[in-house]
Amino acid sequence: MNMVKTGLTFLFAMASITFIKAQTADEIVNKYVDAIGGKDKLEQVKTVIVNNTTQVMGNEGPSTTQILNGKAYRLDYEVNGQKSTQVVTDKGGWQINPFMGATTAQPLPDEMYKQSKGQMFYFPLYNAAARGNKVELLGKDGNSYKLKITNVDSVEIFAYLDATTYYLTKITRQTNFMGQSMELSVSFSNFKKTDFGITVPYTMEISYGGQFTITNNITKIEFNKTIDPSVFEMPKS
Repeated sequence: MNMVKTGLTFLFAMASITFIKAQTADEIVNKYVDAIGGKDKLEQVKTVIVNNTTQVMGNEGPSTTQILNGKAYRLDYEVNGQKSTQVVTDKGGWQINPFMGATTAQPLPDEMYKQSKGQMFYFPLYNAAARGNKVELLGKDGNSYKLKITNVDSVEIFAYLDATTYYLTKITRQTNFMGQSMELSVSFSNFKKTDFGITVPYTMEISYGGQFTITNNITKIEFNKTIDPSVFEMPKS
């Protein structure tokens, strides 16, 4: 009988810990939302257009990101005269990547599409659980809270939030690059409050397993400017 009681006590204790962790994860995300502008302001964002300067392997060129928040994402960038495009929508994705030998539009491989769907959301943690993602707090990592987000396709993403500011400072996940499986790390810095009233990172550094790095610096960001939905359609060959 005592063993049964002990077992039940243990199960209830574990259930309580799980509940507390889930609640704590929610609290951390809510503080992130408040830190960058608040729920009411984020709810107003329907589109985002970002102009950047992009640095790749010592070369610099322009890039533009267009987002229909939660529905579609398009990235265009140019380096050494080579123009590349990646598009992800709620229905599929495609890319033009001359660096990989693809000079015409090609559908995104299924695994790449699953990994890239989160790019349709300019604020990746906002309403993450409501979109069907599982959000867990893994504890502290240095001066950051570490969250694990598992999306509906079972892709695992790790997010790091500064324990003082609650800004999102880094995201990591596994990816496939040049035929190799490696960790993709995206670091965010140079946070500034925009005219729209939302604080965003003006510098983003993308590292592919520490072997290859892309740095984006925002030169202009616009919220709720009209975007023609046709720009997300895959061109016919």
